[in-house]
Amino acid sequence: PILYSYFRSSCSWRVRIALALKGISYDLVPVNLIKDGGQQFSAEFKALNPMQQVPALKIDGITLSQSLAIINYLEETHPNPRLLPQDPKKRAQVRMIADHIVSGIQPLQNLSVLKQMGEKKMEWAQNCITSGFQALEQILQHTAGRYCVGDEVSMADLCLVPQVANAERFKVDMGPYPTITRINKSLLELEAFKISHPSRQPDTPAELRA
Repeated sequence: PILYSYFRSSCSWRVRIALALKGISYDLVPVNLIKDGGQQFSAEFKALNPMQQVPALKIDGITLSQSLAIINYLEETHPNPRLLPQDPKKRAQVRMIADHIVSGIQPLQNLSVLKQMGEKKMEWAQNCITSGFQALEQILQHTAGRYCVGDEVSMADLCLVPQVANAERFKVDMGPYPTITRINKSLLELEAFKISHPSRQPDTPAELRA
C-alpha cells in the first residue's frame, strides 16, 4: 500500500492510526499542502484524487480517498483488531461520533476554508471547534467508557485524537471538555497513536519533531 499523506492533516492521521492498529505496513508519499502553492493541486495528484485532498491510499489495485471510506475498507479486509463494535447500537454510536467530527467540525476549520477567512481564521476555527465540542462532550458522557464508545478503540477514537490536536493548535480552551480530554489522554498512550502522530512523520519539519 501507498499512503499519500501530509504530516499535519487530521484526515491523514486517522488513516495512519488505522493502518498502525491493524499492523499494515505501507509506503508514505508526502503531499505538502502549503509548499509550491499546495502540492495537492498538481496535475499528477489530481489524477490520483480529483478532490485534491489527502489522504489517498493505493491498496489492492484500487485508489481510495476520504478517510472514513479508507478506514471502512481496512476494517472489511483486515477485521482484526476491529474498529467497529459487533453490537449494532454501539456501532451506530461509533459512526455517529465519527460523522459528528468528520462532517460537523473538521471541514469547517480545514485549510481551504481558513484561507478564505483571512485575519479572522483563528477566531473562526475556535468557534467551529467549540460549538462542535460542546455537543460532542455531551454525547460522550452517555457513550464513553475508557474510550469514545465503551472500552474498545473504535473508528470514533481515530477521529477524536486528530481533532483535539487541531483544537490545541488553534488554542481552544479544553477546560469545558473533561470527557474529551480524558479519552484523548488515554488514546495518546497507545503505540498506534504515538507512531502515527504528526510529530513523528517523514515529512514533519525538524522544529515540530518529537
